Amino acid sequence: MAQKTIAFFPEAAYGPALNSVGIAQAVEARGHKAVFLSDPGFVEVYRGYGFEAHPVNLSEPMPPEQMAKFWEDFINGHIPNFRKSPYDQVDNYVKDCWTAIVDSAKWAQKDLPRVLAAIKPDIICVDNVILFPAIKQFGKPWVRVISCSENEIEDEDIPPHLSGCSENDHAGHQRYRDHFNAGIKPIHDDFNAFLKANDEAPYPVGQFFEASPYLNLLLYPEAAKFKRRHPLDPRQFQYLEGCVRQEKPYTVPTFAKNNDGPLLYVSFGSLGAGDVDLLKRIIATLGKTRYRALVNVGGYKDQYTDMPGNVIVDSWFPQPSVIPQVDAVIHHGGNNSFTECLYFGKPAIIMPYVWDGHDNATRVEETGHGFGMPRYDWSDAELTAKIEGCLTDPRMKAKLAQTSAQMHAQNGPEKAAGLLEALL
Repeated sequence: MAQKTIAFFPEAAYGPALNSVGIAQAVEARGHKAVFLSDPGFVEVYRGYGFEAHPVNLSEPMPPEQMAKFWEDFINGHIPNFRKSPYDQVDNYVKDCWTAIVDSAKWAQKDLPRVLAAIKPDIICVDNVILFPAIKQFGKPWVRVISCSENEIEDEDIPPHLSGCSENDHAGHQRYRDHFNAGIKPIHDDFNAFLKANDEAPYPVGQFFEASPYLNLLLYPEAAKFKRRHPLDPRQFQYLEGCVRQEKPYTVPTFAKNNDGPLLYVSFGSLGAGDVDLLKRIIATLGKTRYRALVNVGGYKDQYTDMPGNVIVDSWFPQPSVIPQVDAVIHHGGNNSFTECLYFGKPAIIMPYVWDGHDNATRVEETGHGFGMPRYDWSDAELTAKIEGCLTDPRMKAKLAQTSAQMHAQNGPEKAAGLLEALL
């Protein structure tokens, strides 16, 4: 097939960004050109992997360093709300988040037509939670990538997105849906007015995006997927079994203490690293155990001094090269961490704070791949007991081995590249 141009437009967060990098790597291996449409603060992330990247303003233009800090500051400002339940976060974090997301769609509409006209993509892949009318109206096939939990595509029988409800808590599902729809309605009304102004039909309350009529790629693994009342049509929806990118190799350093102990990896993602007090508390607890730990502390490394000899902190780790070498992972439930642990067959303890981390924490335990834990309400003994469970539970080990084999057999990025090529 002649070379085609495939554009990727992930939202400005490392999870969607790096999943798209994995697919783009597989697309280029097939001889096509992958280009990125990017929030200005993320342009250098894609260029760092060797891709062409074009900035699209998703907010009022500001210097790149200020843009890169926008979501970090947004998250850090909400740290007190991370102690609240998913239900109680609707009235603060979730509403603020959707307000910012709707604003981003309005700003993008001013910039996207120009950028698309310059790039002339043959397909546009959007990994976001909101519709950009310019992409739908560009006249080329567009693909929706769902890198968060698969419940982003609603169904009456499964937990609502962001709720953290268990699969069979149907009363809880309805309670959350009602609360979310009531709280979000003014923001949703504003979004519908924007859609109307751009010749798009309004969405029902609570809905900000639609399935693509061409193709929808779900990064969620089949081993964790929900039992739906209305199964997704495989001609339109495909599960990718994760999308693990190629990353540079990582050599585990020598520890001053417990150098033969089980190895843990702790990461709350680039944004969750702002919860410094929590990470320090986890480090202090791990310092008293037989384990070793690699801890991702993001841009806050200078705040960590006098580390225990069995803990090494750094501002960034090439996660897909680290996880295969560890025995268990403690993370925030972001979809990259969630799927990478399953892909490499590693048990996880998920301490969620926002968004689909709540859903993934419930799901990892429901499906036997690890444990969900409260983010703050735990004792040293409880955390240690959960880690021991990860290291010793034979049923969990067997389940993880089975899921890992299934995910490796699929090769998510390669499968995605093949589906995109077929669409071309």
